Amino acid sequence: MEIKENILSKENAEKLIALNNKKVIDIIEKYSRLCKPSKITVITDSDEDINYVRELALDNKEEEKLAMPGHTIHYDGYYDQARDKVNTCVLIKEGIKLSKVINTKEREEGLKEVHEIMDGVMSGREMLVRFFCLGPKNSKFSIPALQLTDSSYVAHSEDILFRTGYEQFRKLKNKDEFFYFVHSAGRLDERSNSIDTDKRRIYIDLDEERVFSVNNQYAGNSVGLKKLALRLAISKANKEDWLCEHMFVMGVHPEGKNRVTFFTGAYPSACGKTSTAMVPGQTVIGDDIAYIRPGEDGRAYAVNIEQGIFGIIRDVNPEDDPIIYKALTSPRELIFSNILIKEGKPYWLGMGSEIPESGENFSGEWFKGKKGPDGNEVQPAHKNARYTIRISDLDNADPKADSAVGVPVSAFLYGGRDSDTSVPVCESLSWSHGVFIGACLESETTAATLGKEGVRKLSPMANMDFLVVPLGLYIKNHLKFGEDLDCPPKVFSTNYFLKENGKYLNGMLDKKIWLLWMEGRVHDEFDSIETPIGHIPKYEDLKVLFKHVLGKEYTKEDYEKQFSVRIKKFLEKLDRVEKIYKEEEQIPEFFHEHIEQQRQRLKEAMKKLGKETVSPFEFS
Repeated sequence: MEIKENILSKENAEKLIALNNKKVIDIIEKYSRLCKPSKITVITDSDEDINYVRELALDNKEEEKLAMPGHTIHYDGYYDQARDKVNTCVLIKEGIKLSKVINTKEREEGLKEVHEIMDGVMSGREMLVRFFCLGPKNSKFSIPALQLTDSSYVAHSEDILFRTGYEQFRKLKNKDEFFYFVHSAGRLDERSNSIDTDKRRIYIDLDEERVFSVNNQYAGNSVGLKKLALRLAISKANKEDWLCEHMFVMGVHPEGKNRVTFFTGAYPSACGKTSTAMVPGQTVIGDDIAYIRPGEDGRAYAVNIEQGIFGIIRDVNPEDDPIIYKALTSPRELIFSNILIKEGKPYWLGMGSEIPESGENFSGEWFKGKKGPDGNEVQPAHKNARYTIRISDLDNADPKADSAVGVPVSAFLYGGRDSDTSVPVCESLSWSHGVFIGACLESETTAATLGKEGVRKLSPMANMDFLVVPLGLYIKNHLKFGEDLDCPPKVFSTNYFLKENGKYLNGMLDKKIWLLWMEGRVHDEFDSIETPIGHIPKYEDLKVLFKHVLGKEYTKEDYEKQFSVRIKKFLEKLDRVEKIYKEEEQIPEFFHEHIEQQRQRLKEAMKKLGKETVSPFEFS
């Protein structure tokens, strides 16, 4: 290797040589020359190496210890608190077309730009060479991943979030079938935050299955194996006839019955994805990204590509999220980010207890009423503050979380953030109608992404932010995937955010009822009411479930408010969706057919019943 021994020690070089992989060595040589680190450290799967990263994060002051054993706090910069969509681009060759909403840049131009920004970016810093496995080890789902980073926080986060992969790379021998990621936090200020955020770039190169990320620290932009690897895997899946989805994987356990039914679910950020996967009494395999492949028995099988959770901490409290709250308030390896710390104790928005009026947070020393550099009042904790934790540390971790064959999927769930249209739970009329429902998924924007809040955006399968293939091809492949199965999953939509006079119509724990109803539908244990939008629950079934499971009365008034079909609102949604899809190229014909069919069903119901909003009792 053409790397000087004062930069790469003999011991670290031997770790690389043992892999017997020319591509790995070529990558490290190339980016050590470009980024010019003063030291390169290769991390294997050993406890000693992984502990080195954990201690380095403290030594570098990228993290600080808290009072609870194993807990640390990390702060991202004031303007580095969410995924940066503007500076995230897919590099494409001339003549390639993606959806209009996907940021793209000509490949050679983008590579030239990002390499110029990265020239010398690690000067005086330590490059960490990391090896991970996306998906369970030694599985048909496994994708090896190489990460180069100068951020010990990023490397530590990945140790919690992903399975180790050095030994997986040893098994590759000289094969070059892996993803790789090059990240640098760039120049840092006195708080170890990225300075040159105007030069922040996150570029995805599909041709080489690699990602470049520079001048950022927020994990959604810097932890390559999360949403950045999601994009690479979406591209790979759409070439190989499987699905890579922005989905949780969970086991649903009906009370009093000796069975578990596995669901996957796609929800845009801050739409209830993690809280659904963590519903009490159920088990969780993963809360974010799933690889889904056809099984030999004609069913879909899914795995979680991760072993941890990078979750939004806002509103996690002992009443609504008791399992997560317990994990966050007991000793274990855990990273908090961008919350308030007072005397070594963490505080966040909506935690269910009083928050101090001063402390330290992402803005530095904080006090109530403090104004930020943008003139806005600084909250004690950021609305998009996070926690990073292993799933195995949770009381409800599913025993099949690391199964190499995955788990059989009985249902796909699609959930958005919708205050005035969609019912809490609804079953599609067919697989193709379910694909249509997923492709029409909308969500009102939140603090999880940079930009204005409250804007309703289309997010097909909750994956629009991450699509790197034409939208028409993506939808077409979804349809084909299910049609090729002997037993495709049922498809449901959920919405926990329906409001009346500014107040939510659903309680936080009501989602358990919707889950159990869906599980019962999978096993043909509940009838339903067919409406123009799909199958909705019968009042009598929900009344029994609410009483038996939550011990609360569920009134006809509650049911009517929640499950009335707001025909006018649905027609408006169809118009919005149709307008967007008309601007896309090569959308499959079946999608346009479903738009027209649903529009006609809604209009016929409105004409027959003479109302813009129809009670569920009028459909039964």
